[in-house]
This record gives sequence, structure tokens and C-alpha cells, in this order.
Amino acid sequence: MNFHILTLFPDMVMRGMHTSIIGNAAEKGILEIEAVDIRDYTKDRRRKVDDYPYGGGAGMLMQAQPVYDAWSAVAERILGAAAEGATGECTRENGEKRRVRTVYVTPQGVPFTQAMAKELAAEEDLVILCGHYEGIDERVLAEIVTDYISIGDYVLTGGELAAMVIVDAVSRMVPGVLSNEISGESESFEGHLLEYPQYSRPECWMGKRVPDVLLSGNRKKIREWRTAQAEQRTRERRPDLYRQYEKLQQCREILGRKKLLHIDMTELIVRGKARLVAADGANICLRDADSGIYFLTAESPEAGRTLLDGIPREPGVLLVLHQEFLCGPAMEHLGTNKRMDCCQLVYTRREKLSVAGLYCEEQTAQDGAILIRKLGPEYADTVFAHYEMAGDPAYIRERIAKGCMFGAFSDGELAGFAGSHTEGSIGMLEVLPEYRGRKIGKALETYMINRFLEQGYTPYGQVKAGNEISMRLQESLGLYAAKEMVYWVGAI
Repeated sequence: MNFHILTLFPDMVMRGMHTSIIGNAAEKGILEIEAVDIRDYTKDRRRKVDDYPYGGGAGMLMQAQPVYDAWSAVAERILGAAAEGATGECTRENGEKRRVRTVYVTPQGVPFTQAMAKELAAEEDLVILCGHYEGIDERVLAEIVTDYISIGDYVLTGGELAAMVIVDAVSRMVPGVLSNEISGESESFEGHLLEYPQYSRPECWMGKRVPDVLLSGNRKKIREWRTAQAEQRTRERRPDLYRQYEKLQQCREILGRKKLLHIDMTELIVRGKARLVAADGANICLRDADSGIYFLTAESPEAGRTLLDGIPREPGVLLVLHQEFLCGPAMEHLGTNKRMDCCQLVYTRREKLSVAGLYCEEQTAQDGAILIRKLGPEYADTVFAHYEMAGDPAYIRERIAKGCMFGAFSDGELAGFAGSHTEGSIGMLEVLPEYRGRKIGKALETYMINRFLEQGYTPYGQVKAGNEISMRLQESLGLYAAKEMVYWVGAI
């Protein structure tokens, strides 16, 4: 990911951004951070970039011309020859419009959140404009800014510190920046809870001991203790967040009455990815914070239509429905005829499956055995070519980049693959034709189930109606099928 920071103090930015984790990621080429000196684009021979505001008032105002010219130079480099005029927009080969995402950091902006950091991390390039003095001429802001963001209700001497905060938070969501692949996905605020207390060596310091439960080795009890501590801390320190958490827990309790059918929705809540769109008793609509997919369950067609009214009619909207009577109204709402019926299957036990005779991992590799390991970007084209339901190569690349796809290898050659979808289900399971009949599909599915259990998640997947081979595999591994189907509607 590339950050372009427009500033009057480039040295300040670069010194702050090339240390620690962010600096290491920049050295590895995972991030590119540049500070563009706005003064280099002034037409004033004294490098002046400010003047008095019209209408009077205290202080000076940054002028439009040097800001615009600095931004234009960056936008031209980002978009290349495809740029259309000076709009900071271009059209890609597939007809998709691309606009230079430009953030102006200002106390007048939208409060910066973890969800916003995740969204911005999906950009290839991000321009951040730092104001100074009393601000920037409104005309250039209207011309170039796409997002107004505030890091808090206070005023700084300039936007540089705020820009560095945004770069730091966004960078942590970029695959490869953090060494622990799940640390960026389990932060404070992710599930409307603050982080639980943490302890390191020694066991006793200044008469204070590490809680016994953390030394017990009992993963279940440790998870329960951490959840209880996070709840207590959030209730005391951030009652606003705790109220949102309580609402989701009430939804989770209701959804749990039909556990198999609603496992996709309850897992969104458990993993801290659920955003509550609407809830009225058993009529619930959640949105996955990562994928943007909406999940709906309703007691009647009328209640379902009420839920649908809160969902935008936009291209790319995708719904997961838990009652068939919602399909017609949903397709009408989105103006689509795309629908896919699936059976939801859940692994309900907490014990890991035996891997004996199925596969090895790299640290236990044996000659002739099936080896399972994380896939790198060099396998993206192969996965896309062989995965029957692949629709978007960018999605495959994104799942690989996030460390969520795994390959089974036989004598060094890729024999099959599986992974986890953005919304949380196990999927993308495929065995290459020449390797079928060797239990590689079972090995991959077993690996994914055990991996989910290690992370404290409930393993589940969805099988397209009519895929009897996959259904038999899931059931042979002890997954239970919900009696009712789930239905995908929209941009499938």
C-alpha cells in the first residue's frame, strides 16, 4: 500500500513513520510512505504558501494553488496516463472508475474508527492532506478531498500528527505488516469490547501475581476469563461501547435458538465482525464489517421487508437470507435475479480431528506425505483457474494475501487447496483432477476445522445445493446440516 502525505513539514512525517513496525514494513516494501512538500509547488519565489483570509479573522490560510498543484502531481503519478483531465479519476480496462482517495485531516471531519482503518487499508494508494495555520482555502478542498477525518475533538498545530496516526492504524490492517496474522483482527473495539488485561514474566512482580487461570493451560477457561475481563473493563471505561455489545449479545441469544441455521450470524458476533443494522425480536439484520455482506433472518415476509428497507439499493450489495420467503422481496429490492441456495453445516464438537494418515505440516514433514502449508501469491492464478466457483481473481489474491488460503502438496506439487471466506466460513475447497481419490479433500477440510478450533471459532461451511460429494465429505467429518437452507442473493 502506498501513502502520499501532503505537508509543509516532510521531515517531521518521515522521521515519525520510519521506525518500529511501520518502518520495518516500509523497508520490506510492503508499505511505501512519501511526504510531499507543498512548498515545492508554490509559485512564490520566497516559497510562501499562505495568505490572509478574506473577510478578516486571526491567522493565515493555506492557499489553494500550491495545495492543488502538489495533489495533482501525486494524482498523475498514481493514475498514470489514464487520468482524465484534472479530476483525479481514471477508467480502468474493465470500465471501473478509479478516484484518488484523498483524506483531509481536520477536527471538522468524521471521527476515525477501527472500521474506517480497515476500509482505507483496501486502497492501493491513499493521499493524506495536512493543514496548517488556520486551515486551507475551501475551494481546493471541494476540488480534491474525498474524506474528511478527525482523530478527536481537539485542535493541533498541524495535521501531521493526525496523518501519522491514520497511517499507523491503516498500515496494521495491511497483510504482512504484522508478524502475527491474527493480531490485527482481534484488537480493541473489534467486538465492541476493550482488550482484556495482559501479563508477562515474572509470575510475581511487586507482590502482584499473574491470575492463576492464565497459568492453567486450559484454553476454554482462559477464553472465558478474558471475555469476562473485557466485558467488565468496557462496562466501566466505555459504557457507550458496552451498550452496543449488549445489543449484539441479545441478538446472539435469539439466534442461538436455531444454532445450525444461524451459525454464520452468531460467528460474526463472536468474532467481533458484526455490525447491527436492525433488530426487533427475532427479526435481525447484521452486516459483516469486513466483507460488507448483509445477513437477515425474519419471522414473516412483512418483517423481512422492513429489514430490507434498511439495506441500500446499490451495485455489489450481497445478502444472506435465512428464510426462503425473503428471496422474492430481496431480489425485487436489489433488482436482481441472482440467487444461490446453500446448506449450512456446522462442526459442533470442541475436540480437534485426528490427522493421522492424512497430512503433515512443514515442521513435521515426512517423505511421501501430503504437506499442508499456507499459500503464497504465486499460486493465485492456479487457484483461480481450478476453483469452480471463482468469480473475481482479486478476491482470491486478497484471501491469499491475508494468509487465509492453504495448499496440500504432494512431492512438492500443489494437489488441492482450501481456505476461509471473508465472512468466516470454510470454503474454496478444490482438489486438482489428477490428485482426486487420495483423501486430499478430507485432509484439507480436517486442517481447516482444526485451525478454526485453535482460534476459538466454531467451524462451519456452506455447500451449494446439489453438491452431494461435498455434502458426504462434510458429514463424514462430523458436521451437522441445518434443516433449512440459506440463500445468497445479489452480486454473487
